[in-house]
Amino acid sequence: MIQPPKPDEYFEYYGGYIRFVPAGADVFALMAAQPEELRTLLRSVNEAQAEVRPAPGEWSIKEVLGHITDTERVMSYRALWIARGNTTPIPGFDQDDFVRATDFNRRSLSDLLDEFAFHRQANLLCFRPLTEAEIDRRGTASGYPFSVRALLYILPGHVMHHIESLKRDYHVGG
Repeated sequence: MIQPPKPDEYFEYYGGYIRFVPAGADVFALMAAQPEELRTLLRSVNEAQAEVRPAPGEWSIKEVLGHITDTERVMSYRALWIARGNTTPIPGFDQDDFVRATDFNRRSLSDLLDEFAFHRQANLLCFRPLTEAEIDRRGTASGYPFSVRALLYILPGHVMHHIESLKRDYHVGG
C-alpha cells in the first residue's frame, strides 16, 4: 500500500487531485477500476451528445476524455522519469493547448475510452512493481518538486475529478 504524499512532495495545485483519493485507498486498485467506471458512466451517451460543449469555452465529453488520456501520459511520463532516477527538470504542459491542438470530436467515444484503458493498463504494469525507494524518489516538473508517490496519487485523483465533473456538469450517469 502506497501511503499518501506529504505536501512537500507536490505543487499545491495538484493537492485537489490527491485529496480525491480516499484515505487508506489502494491507488493501484482505483487506477485499475477507472477505465470500466468511465465506460459505465458514459454508456448511455451517443456520439453526437459526446461532441456537445455544455457552455462556450467548455470541453465536450470527447475532449474531456482526450484530456484525461493526455494528462495520464504526461503524469506517467513524469513518474517514470523520476522513478528511474533522472534528475533533469521536466517542462510543464498547458492542458488547453493540448486540447486545442487536435480534434478529439472526430474520434469515436469507444476509441477514446479504449485509448485511456490501454494506457492505464500499461501504467499499472509499469508502476505496480516499483520499489519503495523508487516511489520515494523526487524530481522537478513544471518548476515544482514532485515525488513518484504524488504522481501516482494524481493519476487516479485527476480521473476522479473529471468523473465528478461529468456527472455534475454534463449530467451523465445519473
